[in-house]
Amino acid sequence: MGRHTDKVGDAFPRAPSQEEWERMGQEERDQVVAALPGEVTYEEMAMPEGDRHQEPKVLAREALKGYFKRRGRKAYVGAELPVYYPAERRFAPDLLVVLDAENHRRNKWMVSHEGHGLDWVMEIHVGGDRKKDAEFNVSRYARLGIPEYFIFDGGRLSLEGYRLTTPDARVYTRMESLNGRYVSEVLGLELQVEGEDVRFWAGNAPLLDSEEFIERLEDQTMILQRRAQEESRRADEESRRADEESRRANEAERRSKELEAELARLKRG
Repeated sequence: MGRHTDKVGDAFPRAPSQEEWERMGQEERDQVVAALPGEVTYEEMAMPEGDRHQEPKVLAREALKGYFKRRGRKAYVGAELPVYYPAERRFAPDLLVVLDAENHRRNKWMVSHEGHGLDWVMEIHVGGDRKKDAEFNVSRYARLGIPEYFIFDGGRLSLEGYRLTTPDARVYTRMESLNGRYVSEVLGLELQVEGEDVRFWAGNAPLLDSEEFIERLEDQTMILQRRAQEESRRADEESRRADEESRRANEAERRSKELEAELARLKRG
């Protein structure tokens, strides 16, 4: 998000260059990190675009966080987090992922402090000028070395993907989809537009957001409950049959003893 400008002399805060950072002592570094704002200003923000902008972002973040958690892999998944690359104007992507990073709460990501830049970014566009996402960010994110960048257009319901073909490349190559799906080599997932949102896939299994995950658990719980009820009914039926067979066996034994007694009486008489 943010307006498409990158003037070196603007008044917005920047992180120091990597050379300046390396000359600092730990105390000075801590002071720099603490001083960098954890929010962006109104001048840097895009205009609010309602549910069509917010919902896809929230659902995608939940799906990715759940995926990495279930796999037991460390990954930080953030949304609209101020990001500070060395000597660069800050920006706040709609969605970002950094692999093998501690998943604790942050109010900013400073590359020099964290020791790692962003691995994956998605911007969500709904209406108005697409220049920021489709031109300016394509150039800037590639120049910063972000391996993959996706744009989800919630107005057109379309998806675009860009990738650095080598770690040293600084110009993106646009991805080609296969049957509407894009492969993210960074995430190890596939993406496609589904309805008004972006759906992630791990092979043939869709990644579920929290609401979908709860619904699936409820469905599975109901299936297990019905199965347990059926097994209980069968057990009761088998128990009743066993009781009936036992009753019949007891009755046959009683009748046999009566006949034996009657036969003995007749022989004596």
